[in-house]
Amino acid sequence: MHDHDQDDDSLISKSQLKREAEAQQALGTKLVNLSAGKLEKIPLDDELRAAIALAQRIRNKREGYRRQLQHIGKLMRNRETGPIEQALHELEHAHLEQNALFHQLEKTRDAILSQGDSAIQQFIDAYPHADRQKLRQLYRQAQKQQQQSKPPAAARELFKYLREVASA
Repeated sequence: MHDHDQDDDSLISKSQLKREAEAQQALGTKLVNLSAGKLEKIPLDDELRAAIALAQRIRNKREGYRRQLQHIGKLMRNRETGPIEQALHELEHAHLEQNALFHQLEKTRDAILSQGDSAIQQFIDAYPHADRQKLRQLYRQAQKQQQQSKPPAAARELFKYLREVASA
C-alpha cells in the first residue's frame, strides 16, 4: 500500500539535495576563512564554533581539512542558516561600504589639493562640522611641501582629517 500523502522532502531530487549540501559546505568554508574578530560577530552555537576552530587549526593538513569542511557542511544542514548568512552578508557589505568611503575620501583629498577653496567649500557643505581653518592650513602645507619636493606629509594628514570628519 502506497501513501500518496508523502511530505515534500521525499519529492526533492538527489541533485537538489546535493546542491543544497554543497551550498551549506560553501557557507561553512566562508566561515572557516573569517578572522577570529569577524567570526565573533556571527551567531554560531558552540558545536559549530568548535568545528570551525578545528578546521582553522588543521588547514595545512589537506585530507583532514577537507573532511572537516565536509563535517561543517553536515553540521550546517542541521541548523537554521538564515541568521548566519545574514551576518556574513552584513560583514561583507560593511567592508564594501568602507572601501567606497575610502575611495571617495581619496578623491576629495585630491580635489582639495588641486582646486583649493572651492573643493574645501564642497566638503564643508557635505560635513558642516568640519574645521575650515584646519582644512585650509593642511591645503597650504601640502602645496608648500609639493613645491619644495618634500614628502607629502600634509596630504596624508589631510586624508586622515577627512576620514576623521566623515566617520564622526
